[in-house]
Amino acid sequence: MPASSISDPAYLRARAMETLFERLERLCEGAIAIDRGGRVVYVNEKYLAALGLNHTTEAIGRPIEEVIPNSLMRKVAETGEPILLDIMELGGEQLVVTRMPIEDENGRVIGAIGFVLYDHLESLKPLLARVAQLESDLRLARRQLSNPRAARFTFADFVGATPAIARAKELASRAARQNVTVLLTGETGTGKEMLAQAIHNASSRAEKPFVSVNVAAIPDTLIESEFFGAAPGAYTGADRRGREGKFRIADGGTLFLDEIGEMPLQLQAKLPRVLQEREIEPLGSDKITRVDVRVIAATNVDLRKRVSDGAFRADLYYRLNVLSVDLPPLRHCLDDLPDICARLLDDISASGDYVKAKITPSALAALARYDWPGNVRELRNILERALILSDSGRLTGEDVARILPIGTEARLAPAERPAGMVVPYAEAEAEFEKHTLEQALAASNGQITEAARMLRISRATFYKKLAKFGLAAGPASV
Repeated sequence: MPASSISDPAYLRARAMETLFERLERLCEGAIAIDRGGRVVYVNEKYLAALGLNHTTEAIGRPIEEVIPNSLMRKVAETGEPILLDIMELGGEQLVVTRMPIEDENGRVIGAIGFVLYDHLESLKPLLARVAQLESDLRLARRQLSNPRAARFTFADFVGATPAIARAKELASRAARQNVTVLLTGETGTGKEMLAQAIHNASSRAEKPFVSVNVAAIPDTLIESEFFGAAPGAYTGADRRGREGKFRIADGGTLFLDEIGEMPLQLQAKLPRVLQEREIEPLGSDKITRVDVRVIAATNVDLRKRVSDGAFRADLYYRLNVLSVDLPPLRHCLDDLPDICARLLDDISASGDYVKAKITPSALAALARYDWPGNVRELRNILERALILSDSGRLTGEDVARILPIGTEARLAPAERPAGMVVPYAEAEAEFEKHTLEQALAASNGQITEAARMLRISRATFYKKLAKFGLAAGPASV
């Protein structure tokens, strides 16, 4: 071959096309080509079985629709527009195919060629799942833009894989498939409203309103009209046009009642009938209005105890507690701390100017030593505050320890403490005592009697101190 041919652009282009065709034909599960009139001019051997043919001559010259019913190859040949990725059904099988026009040297379309990329969809399941998720996210975004009362969280936002979180998500998923009333229980800040929104978005009501009400924040004098609405002039100062209550606003969708344990008794008396009959009577009106609302209630108090104390009606409790989902506190899910922090940092970064916010293992270790009475809500607050005070956006144990509540410092390992940190005397004393016990155990090779003698304390006292600090005596002490 002349060296000039190797550098000739036309030659290189022709070879590239030939190479591409040869490679595609070798890798694909089948190939077929038609002329401008839609007649088959080529089919490879691998495609014959799928087409129900024994030899290529059985297809050559026939209209493409006789070989592949409902084929779109003719459309490609007529319009010159490729169909780069499509799913085609053939003989009960779903095939992933691509179709491209064939052009002559002058750029005129003279036919079309199609390749079967996969002969089943198993290999494409991850891709198809990702496409489905993107479509779901797009629908959710469109709903949120068009509906000011749309829920924005999904089950993907409720991060965690520890057994308690997995159980909560599994029960919530079941609730989403039904139309039952749900009671979410858990400490403040565990994500009850997030899970309520996820249930709504995974249900058949997702396109309808999600209305959230904090029961404790509504004045007792207005709570009835707030929920059931009011007729025009129902009371002094009432709107002349009347007022729609939360049940009416949430019609077709979901009504989330947060802090349900704080609901006044006079409203508790009316709510069971609403939940059963799906009917409301606005304040000052004698007309009954039907509503289609799914109620999700949440509480951070023990409703059973409230019932026994007479502060909560038993009939309402049983109406609400059709399906109960308990959300675990953060201190019981510390194995999920890295994933939860990563999700929170992504959310914080999206809402502010925190470029490439990261969290280090030392920061995670510091966070894991705190009890988190405010749960995930408090964790987000700590992370955001740490990012504000950080110059790099890379959170370390020192960054976190500096802003954790007083009393957390002693739980940090000495190497993780910020320079100059003052530890309360009682906590420093306890740390010293624990370290002394560990040294005595090491020096005596785990012999309790010998370790107690070294420290000049009784054997019984030594055992009590081991239990106090959760230390193991070691095999030699047995």
